[in-house]
Amino acid sequence: MSNRRRFIAGNWKMNKTIPESRSLAEKVREALDGFDAADVAVCPTFVALAAVADALRGSRIALGAQNLYWKESGAFTGEVSGPMLVAAGCKYVIVGHSERRQYFGETDESVGRRATAALACGLYPIICLGETLDERKKGVTFEVVKRQMGSAFSAIGPDAIGQVTVAYEPVWAIGTGVNATPEQAQEVHRFLRGLLADKYGAAAAETVRIQYGGSVKPDNARELLAQPDIDGALVGGASLKAEDFAAIVRSCTA
Repeated sequence: MSNRRRFIAGNWKMNKTIPESRSLAEKVREALDGFDAADVAVCPTFVALAAVADALRGSRIALGAQNLYWKESGAFTGEVSGPMLVAAGCKYVIVGHSERRQYFGETDESVGRRATAALACGLYPIICLGETLDERKKGVTFEVVKRQMGSAFSAIGPDAIGQVTVAYEPVWAIGTGVNATPEQAQEVHRFLRGLLADKYGAAAAETVRIQYGGSVKPDNARELLAQPDIDGALVGGASLKAEDFAAIVRSCTA
């Protein structure tokens, strides 16, 4: 096990009204009261950020957003900028989630621009990448994630690398109930860390946290987090139940 501090983030996706989001945040806060063995964040919808920020105020749980645009302001209807997220109380922001790529046309290049914009305003980006089932079957997983990493980190300098989290999310495991085995996940995580070492040096690469995402649940989290290059999890469906999310977070101490 590495010395990197574990990091668990909950991606609530397009779920929960504002009152429901506040309630869930309060329950997560209560379930994790006094726990300080890992970093924790929750990422509600944009409209619920203020309510969740209020519910988490004074706790160790950080606030994150699910996306951002790379311009600070302007005629970009429907978009939200980094400075707006900072003002709302966010520390983290997810960029490049496979659902953004699949349904909303985000590209490797635009993910890189979002990540760079996040860093420019002091946010900590969680950069998502991963292969589809077809790509996995074709045996091109490493080629796919190498391309995605290259674009995402193209404009990120060594001085900012400590603010970045990478989330490996095999698309075929997101919301499907199918999970990559710990060995499959570790293989890709080790490869990703090697790419970081090639670009920034081994010492810098060892500081970057690489999360796993894709049907993470309380019953598989412990085994996944026991892998040497898996530093946490980006949790989808299970983060919508406070007791399940808290169980995943607490598995960091195993």
